[in-house]
Amino acid sequence: MTPFYSQDLDFSKYTLLAVDDVPLNLLLIKKMLSKFNFKFKTAANGQKALDSVAEEKPDLILLDLMMPGIDGFEVIRRLRANPETEGIHIVILSALNSNEDIVKGFKLGANDFITKPIIMEKLLTCIVTQIKLIENNE
Repeated sequence: MTPFYSQDLDFSKYTLLAVDDVPLNLLLIKKMLSKFNFKFKTAANGQKALDSVAEEKPDLILLDLMMPGIDGFEVIRRLRANPETEGIHIVILSALNSNEDIVKGFKLGANDFITKPIIMEKLLTCIVTQIKLIENNE
């Protein structure tokens, strides 16, 4: 059986930005995705994420919510309020898992929500789904 993620997708044309204030989390995400040849960028907090997006718009953001300073909810708010960044796909990766937090994330404009600890197959399925949506909108 062919793995679901090998369905004619050229991952190398996509830039992912992972945002998390815990360096180990960024390392784990990068390791999980390393064999798929994404252009991979990281940011250690919300402000650095916004700065990174202003420099080079990613195709997909993997975003933690609980960060010092500008949290993930505020990052989503700011990205969705800007016509230049409102269409970037955002997947929340968070230890927050209450219905209130999940609904808030979606209402602000997140495309998906994955709770931590991250399960690789779930993350890959979500990313492939988002990339297919991106491709269909190009």
